[in-house]
Amino acid sequence: MHALKDRPDVTFDNKQGEQGFCSFIRSLPQKSGNTIRLFERSAGEFYSIHGDDALYIAQNVYKTTSVIKYLGGNVKTGVPSCALSRQNLETFLRDALMNKQMKIEIWAQEQKKANYSWKIIQQASPGNIQDLEDFLFSNVEISTSPVVLSVKLQNLGDQKIVGVAFADTTIRELGVSEFIDNELFSNFESLLIQLGVKECIIQSDEAHKDYELTKLREVIEKCDIVITELKKSHFNTKDIEQDLNRLLGDEISVASLPEFEMKHAMAACASIIKYLSLLTDTSNFGYYILRHHDLSQYMKLDASALRALNLMPSQHDGPNKNASLYGLLNKCKTSQGSRMLSQWLKQPLMNLKEIEQRQTFVEIFVNDTELRQSLREDHLNNLPDLHRLAKRFQRGKATLQDVIRVYQAIQKLPGLICAFELFNSMDDTLRDLIEEIFLTKLKEHNDQLEKFKELVETTVDFEAAEHHHYVLKADFNDELKVIKEKLDKTMREMNKEHQMVGRKLGLDPEKKLHFEKQATYGYCLRMSRLEANCLRGQSEYIELATQRTGVFFTTRKLKELSSEFLSESEHYDDVQSSLVKEVINISASYCPALETLNVLLAHIDVLVTFADVSIRAPTPYIRPKMMDKGEGHVILKNARHPCLEIQDDVSFIPNDVELIRDQSELQIITGPNMGGKSTYIRQIGVIALMAQVGCFVPCTEASLCIFDSILARVGAGDSQLRGVSTFMLEMLETATILKTATTNSLIIIDELGRGTSTYDGFGLAWAISEYISTQIRCFCLFATHFHELTALSEEVPHVRNLHVTAHIDQKACGTRDITLLYKVTEGICDESFGIHVAELANFPEIAVKLARRKANELEVFMKHEKDQDEKDKCSKQEIEEGDIIIKEFLRDIAQTPDIESMNYNSILDRIQEVKGKYQEKIEGNPWCRDVIAGF
Repeated sequence: MHALKDRPDVTFDNKQGEQGFCSFIRSLPQKSGNTIRLFERSAGEFYSIHGDDALYIAQNVYKTTSVIKYLGGNVKTGVPSCALSRQNLETFLRDALMNKQMKIEIWAQEQKKANYSWKIIQQASPGNIQDLEDFLFSNVEISTSPVVLSVKLQNLGDQKIVGVAFADTTIRELGVSEFIDNELFSNFESLLIQLGVKECIIQSDEAHKDYELTKLREVIEKCDIVITELKKSHFNTKDIEQDLNRLLGDEISVASLPEFEMKHAMAACASIIKYLSLLTDTSNFGYYILRHHDLSQYMKLDASALRALNLMPSQHDGPNKNASLYGLLNKCKTSQGSRMLSQWLKQPLMNLKEIEQRQTFVEIFVNDTELRQSLREDHLNNLPDLHRLAKRFQRGKATLQDVIRVYQAIQKLPGLICAFELFNSMDDTLRDLIEEIFLTKLKEHNDQLEKFKELVETTVDFEAAEHHHYVLKADFNDELKVIKEKLDKTMREMNKEHQMVGRKLGLDPEKKLHFEKQATYGYCLRMSRLEANCLRGQSEYIELATQRTGVFFTTRKLKELSSEFLSESEHYDDVQSSLVKEVINISASYCPALETLNVLLAHIDVLVTFADVSIRAPTPYIRPKMMDKGEGHVILKNARHPCLEIQDDVSFIPNDVELIRDQSELQIITGPNMGGKSTYIRQIGVIALMAQVGCFVPCTEASLCIFDSILARVGAGDSQLRGVSTFMLEMLETATILKTATTNSLIIIDELGRGTSTYDGFGLAWAISEYISTQIRCFCLFATHFHELTALSEEVPHVRNLHVTAHIDQKACGTRDITLLYKVTEGICDESFGIHVAELANFPEIAVKLARRKANELEVFMKHEKDQDEKDKCSKQEIEEGDIIIKEFLRDIAQTPDIESMNYNSILDRIQEVKGKYQEKIEGNPWCRDVIAGF
């Protein structure tokens, strides 16, 4: 990743200092495994890393352990150490905080006399990058939001009240929400996804004795979010009203807001304010906003759906940006557009009118090529992040360069307005929509910022700015004007002296005698060393230095003029400094307008990007027809997976989809592995999400209803690091689906029951699919290797069987060639192709032959078992008698007084009590005995 030549070295003045520092490192308190400690060296020129952290840096940054140096001893006794240059550190920190969910501590020396006297000067985590924001993103824009969320739980009987508060310090926003959740915290999980949370604060529970907090922790970890634990006192709401009044400003009385009545959310908000130290920075006062996040206004997504749909980039994607939906769609021209796209993908809309409005804008930009290209290439290109610049103004960290960057952005507004005004459509509705949503607002912002433009044009020297020299115009201020006249006069005198010396020495002032500013001597003259002999014996010339570039010298007059010029330049800078500060302070008053403009520009950027991606796809996307929640069907013609079809080495086979209420609500898809089952069901989920985000979709024709959630159970990857087996993970994810799903949900299940025995797996797959199709009655796509599951269609009329096809070429020698066609058709796949897939994967021939032989043996054995089972079946009379016994048994249990208020253990005791009463009857009936054996 980084060249070894860029590696600084960690050194000490003496052995005593080295040993003292090693003792200090060993004495540091234990830290969490995802925290890296960095030690500032040479005033921030480079940073040293020690212990396990150094080994991590060596392996993950330098990709070699040869950079490790052992301080205070050898490999066995010393402290492993290495260092990062400032440039390499910047790259590492961005990756660690934004992608690797790590925490950072930066230490610096307290006293120069003691090498081992250090303290923490900066800290950062994925949800709190305030200390390092300017360092990390001075030249790189922030494309994702560092959202930190705090949660406060309250149990009221069987109900769990979840209060949350969240903050994004980069845009100075606080949010709250309070809702009732189930025991699986599925609503909370959806909230984490919707907000794109990077870090989650929970109340500390060192002994892990709080069962609810433990379950909450599991949900957070499942979403790959960093957890920070705070003491109970951090959630105290005693000062919350006062604190929020400071942050929100005097114009708002917090006590009158409906959000203030959310007591649990306010407790969470108190902890966030303390954790982020928002009150220690007075520039925050009056600039934060508070909003209420309503879970129900967006489609719910769980962590499994996020992964199944490849919604956001992961570390496994490598350099392929198109591996995720975000990567595919993120062709935004601005960083604020990229952030808004990320937010939209996690918050698909539920309001039909809002969805159709977004799609209408995308259609406008698709159809009007000139407008689309003009917006992307001329008006949105190279726009700065106005929200970040506004924050720099508010915090008093802005420079004159920042003022110019804002001015350059505002200068694009007239052109942007003109581009929209040139939009020519026969449809008055479309013109009115453009006017209402974009044109009117752009004109308002242009008018509001007109005074700012005048201020900059009056004060800033743009000629100097073109040479990256950011100063004010001299005629802006009388004192500056006087100083500038003196400087110009002195510069003319120095140039005159330069010309005169050239004539005396016989050297061309343009080519051989150079007049320049030197860091040590100020303004002086330089000639080559070959021509320096002409200075010998001439007392009027003062030699200053001889260097590789030549001989530097001056005259008494030039020396005086240089001193005078430098003195006046310092005076100019001093006078200008106070004026620049005044200009910046005035500019800061325009921050609210800049922030709302930033949101509008991001909105335009995302919609134009949707149009651009839709038109540039291998086969252009189309506008889907949308129907309200609970209405209509899902009908897709030639549906494709957007991330797969764009890959260079893929020739994608499209498929039609029909999910029709009361006819094909649940689809069971069977067929060979690698045949396209997973792609088929996932692409339907991706298309549904794209439609509700407002984008066009990869089909030739599409009609969809609005879904309130997309819930997924895919893959069979173990989570052994969390102590969760494949089967347990399947059951946890499936339980969440069954608890969360409604009639308006879309469920995607890819291979259920592989983590346990075939019989148990099939039984669970049958029970779950039957429950979904008869109790929930939502659209569901169920890919399975259990061919027997297709029999469910005989019992439930709205279950349809589909299969991925394969062409079988039977050879004369008895073998067969199989070609996977990736086409989904109606009907049942009644053959298994597992051994053929092994052949495709280049299994050794001997292993394939053994597999075929064993498969044939198993087929004979299973036939024998089936015949034996037929003999062991109970008689019709035994079944009828057993049925009566079971009904009586269940009736006795149901008639137990207050059974609904009994806890789990009491109910179990009651069942055993009733079972004892019927024990003799149960034992006397074989059919009844088998059924009740599980109680």
